[in-house]
Amino acid sequence: MAARRKLVARAACIAAACLLSGAPATAEDLARGEALFDLCGQCHGAQGQGNELFHAPAIAGLETWYVQAQLGKFKSGARGKHPGDTQGLRMRPMARTLKTEEDIQAVAAYVGALPATDPSPVLTGGDASRGGVVYKQVCTSCHGANAEGNQQTQGPALHSNDWYQLAQLHKFRSGMRGTDPKDIFGGMMRNFAMTLPDEQAMLDVVAYIATLDPQ
Repeated sequence: MAARRKLVARAACIAAACLLSGAPATAEDLARGEALFDLCGQCHGAQGQGNELFHAPAIAGLETWYVQAQLGKFKSGARGKHPGDTQGLRMRPMARTLKTEEDIQAVAAYVGALPATDPSPVLTGGDASRGGVVYKQVCTSCHGANAEGNQQTQGPALHSNDWYQLAQLHKFRSGMRGTDPKDIFGGMMRNFAMTLPDEQAMLDVVAYIATLDPQ
């Protein structure tokens, strides 16, 4: 527990430093982001609603700071370059079409402005009551009691698809995600994911998240 608290504190300090440069999106930013989002919409849907066929999660309404951070990771290779991460390898060249930091900020602002979706659960076999116990012990400090997200720890709101959440837990546990030295927050998430002993535990947590309202 002490190591976990130190890791959260370190991540919070880094996030707090990053917040100082934030600025509200302008109408021009949103218009530019909408134009750039056209490529993203081919997989994630025109309204960012997600498409399981392409393994592209719902992203509408995601926090601007989180989208910006993930696009930066995909572009730099901190995320999405593991040879086993098929979806990440597909996402990375998409992120690299965003040539400047202003492009990334504009797309992130547009995604954040889209009405958040509430995807219906599709997974079965999870026990939400068991998952709730684990979530409160492991996930609340970063993602919030209602999965509403926490910018200080860079934990996004969890209103995406349950199949995507399960897939990401697998990636964190296997090392496909969160092992790049530059991805400090991904490394923190990997440590937490490693506390889930098996598939059933992951299904339980995901089932519990589906009962929460992160809005």
